[in-house]
Amino acid sequence: MMFLVISIQAQAPQGPPKPGPEVKKLDYNIGTWNVEGEAKPFGPMPGGKFTATEKCEWYSGGFFVMCHSEGTGPMGPAKGVSFMGYDPNEKVYTYHEFTNTGEAIDSKGTVNGDTWNWTAESKMGEAKISVRVTIKQVSKTEYTFKLEMSQNGGEFSVVEEAKGHKVTAAAPAKKSYIPYSGETCGAPRTNKQGFFGAQYPA
Repeated sequence: MMFLVISIQAQAPQGPPKPGPEVKKLDYNIGTWNVEGEAKPFGPMPGGKFTATEKCEWYSGGFFVMCHSEGTGPMGPAKGVSFMGYDPNEKVYTYHEFTNTGEAIDSKGTVNGDTWNWTAESKMGEAKISVRVTIKQVSKTEYTFKLEMSQNGGEFSVVEEAKGHKVTAAAPAKKSYIPYSGETCGAPRTNKQGFFGAQYPA
């Protein structure tokens, strides 16, 4: 009986799982960010200036960063909620956003030093749209954002450029614990509101 107890204890999990070092890099996004930028016309989407505010915090458990964004672009106001994380199987960062227009956006990203690169695929009518976003961390409180799009496998064109500035920091994670809907400091977004959101990764 004593051997059985020892064997069970040896096989018992060592507490809840903990986020890996890759997840910690998403900490850059935590806080409140103000974003200002300009979109260029692309297909049916008009060009113009856009602004957004994004508030990001660690979701319970510390594996995902959850962001709520709200802004105004060439096609009017937009809101969204997004989650950024890391997929250890594919070894890529993940970004999932849900908007007030009913869209669900998925992107995958990588990071090299202070630069994040995100990619996504979408549809605009019958056209296939490829999206790539480059986000560079200029400092702990500022990043630059560039979004490029390609239609039906054609050349990429710069559709949006923006800058983000951190307004406030957010509380640390509890151990239980962004032409479209906005700009996030590390991951790309795409919705029909006329401006994109980036953040992620950052």
